[in-house]
Amino acid sequence: MKIRRFYGKDMRDVLKQVKDELGGDAVIMSNKKHADGIEIVAAYDKEPNATLPPKVEKKAAPTELPSRTPTLSEIIGDSGPDSLKALLEKQAQQNTGNSEPIAVNTQSLASKQAVTPPTEAKPVSSVLSNEEGLNSRALKEMRQELSSLRNILQFQVSGLIEQDNNRKHPLHSYLVDKLLQMGISHSLAEEVVAYAPESADERQSWLFLLKLLANRLQTKKDDILSKPGVVALMGPTGNGKTTTVAKLAAQGAQKYGAEQVAIITIDNYRIGAFEQIATYGKIIGCAVKKAANANDLADLLYQFRNKRLVLIDTAGFGQKDARLIKQLDTINQKSCGNIRKYLVIQANCQYRVMQETLKEYKQVVLQGCIFTKLDECYSLGEAISVAIENQLQICYLTNGQKVPEDMQTADTKFLITSAARLYKNFGLIHTGSNSTKHTAVAV
Repeated sequence: MKIRRFYGKDMRDVLKQVKDELGGDAVIMSNKKHADGIEIVAAYDKEPNATLPPKVEKKAAPTELPSRTPTLSEIIGDSGPDSLKALLEKQAQQNTGNSEPIAVNTQSLASKQAVTPPTEAKPVSSVLSNEEGLNSRALKEMRQELSSLRNILQFQVSGLIEQDNNRKHPLHSYLVDKLLQMGISHSLAEEVVAYAPESADERQSWLFLLKLLANRLQTKKDDILSKPGVVALMGPTGNGKTTTVAKLAAQGAQKYGAEQVAIITIDNYRIGAFEQIATYGKIIGCAVKKAANANDLADLLYQFRNKRLVLIDTAGFGQKDARLIKQLDTINQKSCGNIRKYLVIQANCQYRVMQETLKEYKQVVLQGCIFTKLDECYSLGEAISVAIENQLQICYLTNGQKVPEDMQTADTKFLITSAARLYKNFGLIHTGSNSTKHTAVAV
């Protein structure tokens, strides 16, 4: 093993010299910091691929001794030791202050160096790789910090812009805040308030916005009972599909006779699902059947082809349930092509839940929707926003468990008036201490 010394202005410069001259397999034995830079002592097992001019070998006479191998002192220009063992002995003498040569077990010392991190011998390529890894982590942390600062700055700037808009257009900001407390989505609130007349006062502007929301809602008058055919009610679990089917069947029996109405359930998952709808059918006096698959459904539809109204009660699955896809595939079969599909949505759901539900059920063509559980709502703005933003046609509204009384055809004026009344009764609960200033709300 041979020893070389290298000098440079910094650690990266001197490591690059070592790697260029001795290669990536060189071992760093020690390093020192001087006033002019860094000194590194490196060792290597074989001669490096140096770019020195080739030496011309001189043939020695038979009687001459072989040419002497140049020492390390002759190579690097000082009086340092020429081997690793000699170098270690010299370093041991300097540390102990003893001028006598000390025998050093290079094997045990090498193992000690491997255990002690400060004097661990590492290949040049490993040192450079570690340094690059540290730089990469530092750069990543810097980017994360800059991203965090940018987000905070954007939040502060948006707050300043909002404050400036509130100062310039106080009535605009006040009306947007009222619509948000009513449950209207932020985007829809900003959109409708933009049409508010600037010359109107608070009450006139509020009445104008309520009328504008009513004009944006779409309804279908008695669409299910007025048209003969097959109707499937779909939607997540617990939204009142079975009770709504019973209400529609009871009103259909009153209008056309019980023999003209039939109910089919494809809910094979919920315990007691068939028994529940069968009980309703027995009370109403209409036929009730269960279909286990698409073939059974097609057979029953053919059997009830002469009925005026056939209602299909589907199983309730969450929008993340994989079984929902199977049920939608069943409904989309060619044999079921004449089925009109209606989505049943709880009016007391969160805005995001309603949007995600619509996203999943858009795999089928929906003819309209039914809002249920209006009697359990503290706010109707979320349902109104979803219906307007998705251009849903509302057919029926249910507001209780009574069959068939607690169901009515959808009416835009009723919906908006109910939403404003709920805002008046419950919306002010979540405002600040100055909520009493705005108790005069138009309904």
